[in-house]
Amino acid sequence: MIARDDGAAGKEAGGTRHRHPVPPEAAGERLDRFLAALHPDRSRSRIQALVREGLATVDGRPARPGERLRGGELVEIVLPPEPPEDRIEPEPLPLEVLHEDEHLAVLVKPAGVVVHPGAGVREGTLAAAILHRWPETAGVGGPGRPGIVHRLDRGTSGVILVARTAEAHRALQEQFRERTVEKRYAGICWGRPREPSGRIELPVGRDPRSRVKMTTRARGGRPAITLWRVLEEVPGFALVEARILTGRTHQVRVHLAAIGHPLAGDDVYGGRRERSVADPVRRGALRALERPALHALEIAFDHPATGRRMRFRAPWPPDLRDLWTVLGGRLVPGGPAEGQP
Repeated sequence: MIARDDGAAGKEAGGTRHRHPVPPEAAGERLDRFLAALHPDRSRSRIQALVREGLATVDGRPARPGERLRGGELVEIVLPPEPPEDRIEPEPLPLEVLHEDEHLAVLVKPAGVVVHPGAGVREGTLAAAILHRWPETAGVGGPGRPGIVHRLDRGTSGVILVARTAEAHRALQEQFRERTVEKRYAGICWGRPREPSGRIELPVGRDPRSRVKMTTRARGGRPAITLWRVLEEVPGFALVEARILTGRTHQVRVHLAAIGHPLAGDDVYGGRRERSVADPVRRGALRALERPALHALEIAFDHPATGRRMRFRAPWPPDLRDLWTVLGGRLVPGGPAEGQP
């Protein structure tokens, strides 16, 4: 579900007031999630903080971040101006490191963590943690992106590659351009595909009707290819593996949605269908998922210094493991984390 701003916004002391009529299809949605979808330049945690500060109302009354909407209300929020983006400040945040050497590091990004600062998100990023752990990455990859070679969406967990030197960064980016880097994802999607595997070759571009969405129907979309296969099926759902041959924004999410099988928990691409699930336990588990059910399972590349093929795998995360178990699944894709230099 994507809610839309009704266009009514006005400047006032302390910020800009935005008015959002709640559409019927948003019934049952959390207020913070509803507002975060409308204001992607602010993190969900920032939205929650603003609500707690009394800057949001539902039908004129003070609101709570986690309250459920009914549909038909009027939500209003005052968004104060964000300070201009400055250089990244290193932060001593925990990092799960699969591998590190003098040239690069391979990490596991948790769901909910932003890779590098952007509008509305300046603290708690993976980039800040990288800069604290490896200060030499400050000059690698450009301002605000210390050592960042590629990225994962905020809600996607999994394996991510970091360059520690400018030479390694250039070499790894070249591999991405030449499509010699292998990237495999695992996800839980709605429905059971008719075929056990397939190839999706649909262009991906920005949706002209929504600033937060990509689409396969945009004019001028960029070529995108996803290979997928079913790993396990349960009633109403499938555990799928996806290998991407291109690296477009939201590629796996938008491609699976385009063939009628959006990822569970993906409120941008139609993955919030919990009300259609009769079993209360399964329905509750789906509602508890706070992000798209997508995990970057594995990456393989040639080491920029030695040329040796390397492959690393990030373990299936607990939230997706628990959801798949509740839905009736048994398979754990990928097994434990491992590096195979």
